[in-house]
Amino acid sequence: MTTGVRPGGPPQDPRPDGDRQLPRQERVGPPPPHVDNRTRSAVITARAAASFEPVGRSVATARSFVRDTLQGWGFADIVDDAVVLTSELVTNAVVHAGTAADVLCLRSDDGVRVEVADHYPEREIPVQTSAVSMGSPDREGGRGLQLCAALARRWGVEYTPTHKKVWFQLDLPERPVGTRSAGPTLPAELLPLADTRVRVAVVQIDRNASVTAWNEDAEDLFGYPADQVTGKPLIDLAAWPQTPGTGTGIAEALQLSRWEGSYGIRCADGRVAPVYASHLRVRDTAGEPSTVCLLVRDHERAVLQTPLRTTSSDTATAQEGQTTDPFEVFIGSPAPDDLDGLLQRTVERARDMLDGDAAFLLLATDDETELEVRASTGLPSARQRFARVPVEAGPGRYGSARMPAVHDDLTAVPGAVPLLSGTGMRSVVTVPLKVEGRLTGSLGVAAESPSRYSNEEALRLQFAADRIALAVESARLGELERLRRGSLSFLVEASDLLAGTLDRDQTLALMAQMTIPTLATWCAVYTIADQSSETYLSYVLHEDEERIDGLKALLSQIPPPEPILTPGARVWTQPAEAAHRAALRTSMRSLGLGEPPSISSGIGTTLATASAVGGETVVLPLVARNRVIGMLTLGKPTDEHFRQEILELAEDLSRRAALALDNARLYSERTAISQSLQRSLLPPELPTVEGVEVDVIYRAAGEGNEVGGDFYDLFPIRDGAYGFAIGDVCGTGPEAAAVTGLARHALRLLAREGFGGPAVLERLNSAILDEGARSRFLTLLYGELWPQEDGSALLKVVCAGHPLPLRLRQDGTVEPAAEPQPLLGVMEDLELYEQTVTLDPGDVLLCVTDGVTERREGTRMLGDDGLADVLTTCTGLTAGAVAARIMRAVERFASDAPSDDMAILAMRVPGLPQD
Repeated sequence: MTTGVRPGGPPQDPRPDGDRQLPRQERVGPPPPHVDNRTRSAVITARAAASFEPVGRSVATARSFVRDTLQGWGFADIVDDAVVLTSELVTNAVVHAGTAADVLCLRSDDGVRVEVADHYPEREIPVQTSAVSMGSPDREGGRGLQLCAALARRWGVEYTPTHKKVWFQLDLPERPVGTRSAGPTLPAELLPLADTRVRVAVVQIDRNASVTAWNEDAEDLFGYPADQVTGKPLIDLAAWPQTPGTGTGIAEALQLSRWEGSYGIRCADGRVAPVYASHLRVRDTAGEPSTVCLLVRDHERAVLQTPLRTTSSDTATAQEGQTTDPFEVFIGSPAPDDLDGLLQRTVERARDMLDGDAAFLLLATDDETELEVRASTGLPSARQRFARVPVEAGPGRYGSARMPAVHDDLTAVPGAVPLLSGTGMRSVVTVPLKVEGRLTGSLGVAAESPSRYSNEEALRLQFAADRIALAVESARLGELERLRRGSLSFLVEASDLLAGTLDRDQTLALMAQMTIPTLATWCAVYTIADQSSETYLSYVLHEDEERIDGLKALLSQIPPPEPILTPGARVWTQPAEAAHRAALRTSMRSLGLGEPPSISSGIGTTLATASAVGGETVVLPLVARNRVIGMLTLGKPTDEHFRQEILELAEDLSRRAALALDNARLYSERTAISQSLQRSLLPPELPTVEGVEVDVIYRAAGEGNEVGGDFYDLFPIRDGAYGFAIGDVCGTGPEAAAVTGLARHALRLLAREGFGGPAVLERLNSAILDEGARSRFLTLLYGELWPQEDGSALLKVVCAGHPLPLRLRQDGTVEPAAEPQPLLGVMEDLELYEQTVTLDPGDVLLCVTDGVTERREGTRMLGDDGLADVLTTCTGLTAGAVAARIMRAVERFASDAPSDDMAILAMRVPGLPQD
């Protein structure tokens, strides 16, 4: 991968020489309407390039490369679109075209251009005589160019004799900076009220987002001394809203020239303090950039907040009788360019217009059956944000959000406006937001005193709602589209991660880590092994690692959610109720009204856990193959709610995660069964042979295999006599395993019946042939061992098509210890004979399978001679040391993992003791 940065200068063509237009690329006929052939005149300020091999995993690697590159350039607004398009185009190159893919990202002053090229010289250059039909969007493949046409401002296809290149251009959205303005002179009683001395925290952040300066007001507001936070990233302290596909992250906000808005700071005592911030990007005399952050408490935002711009020219225009936009009259100019800013400006203006104490705005869900709280002022917004209320709350016109309504006293009609329950508001006026007769939201203003509003105020508010309804709906649809694009990218990466493992525990961890903090603050995964098993809490994760233990302990004390097959998220109230009870007990103990707190669970831990779990909790079933295999539980901290789009995204994720988890379960079960059956084919522990050292090393090729086609055995025949065998069955799989089991057990049975070596192998040959089509030919070295009183060992061996055993004498010479004879499972009539070998004290007999001698590195092979050379260096070693040295030599002979099973059986007669 190569990256480089070019400072501004004369325009340059960023394409390599091989990608320039050639005469062969001239098209016949008019170009298709979707191809833009205009020359690029923008100055290229940075480039990043990478090449990816023609393998499936390269698609995910290419997505990560483009995402990291664009985020590094500060272009988070277009990352999702670029990742989706790159994924499609790289898939076409490495999967469908079967070639390497070259990805080039080019940054200019007006956007980003991404080029994806494949190497397919056999493809003919198309002759374009008519518009190209890109097919139906419902097709399984071929959607790359359709996505380019839908998402990119410009795109095109270029051919050379060696490459086909598809490129697309994404423009950056404009980011307006703040404007200066001055307000009128106000009487003292109308000035903003501050309850204590106003403290302005001044924090300076370097280019790596780390704190370099922290003033005294910052220490007072957040509780951290300067030496404790200096050098730490501000991201660790900021509680930034995490909504995929929308808004700007803290890292991106620190890169902007100017930024202003609200977020939270995690204080030293564990609470999150809402602040209003103003960021200014500066550089010192050496040219080093940094960001100066001014922070005040959120309710004192008037100290920093840029007031609305109202110039004298606007007043003059109105006095001259010229018409002005009613939307700008209500919202002000400039209007916020994001939905959250527009909604917050709306509720603030509505509250001020009717001189209310609070205001709120709700947006309708897609099916118009519920309203979701999206902005409020004068209310506990953290508790109310994304809370949902039904459109039809009761009978009559005042129970429906589709009509204006005025309530003089809410205490006389409890529950008439659920959003205001427990807030102290007495009177309220609500009006609908409608676009083309369709309900899109509701706007309300409330006051603490009764009978504050009349029909006249309702008409004024309805007039304002009619002016902003279209703008709000347009902004909502834009946010929804960005969220869906972000969700698509999120699900693509989630599917790749889940498909990349068949380990159950790793699947559980991935499932939880993908949801935190993107979808929720904390997550718990419950699993159900089978229909008769109890629900088990398998995994718990919180965005703050210090909360995990307390959260797990709390969830372990309450019954798990009921496994229900019905899809969709359902609210689960027990965690919040248990958290509130635990917090109450802790508070009572701290006041001396109950049992003293235990040493293991302090007051702070219990209260922090209660705060972390006290918000909305939802449960999504994990359904795979029409069976509930678990539940995915997502939670928010105290009084927070989930938005509908997040729940829909979580539901999509739960379906993918359930299938991945069930696949991991099936794989684990089958692996356990396979390994159990394979272990049954291996002999039990080797017996101790008096006067002879014996050691075995066995390696089965293939992931998850404990036994392959090779096998070995050593067993007592009768007093003072032992049988030994090492063999190799042709092929792999269940058929080879069946022959392995047949051979090992038949050898033991026949040898203990008193048959000699040739008779044993001849009867085994008949048994293998009786298997018919399931039979496999077998190479086998079988022998009988008799330790002698003089310290030697007598062996009688039969080598049926197997690599010959090697004898290592004490003087270092190596020689074959048997002669080759026909293998088993091929011919019916075999005439085998046995050979007698005497191992003197200090001699070693080495028996191996062909996986050892046929070890390859390119065109080289270890072979019988190479094995003999290694064995000559083993003089004086024990049987175990000989086997280990042979295995090390085989492993070092080639760098690749062994492709064949290997078995090594070493027997050594110890030398005579010295006088």
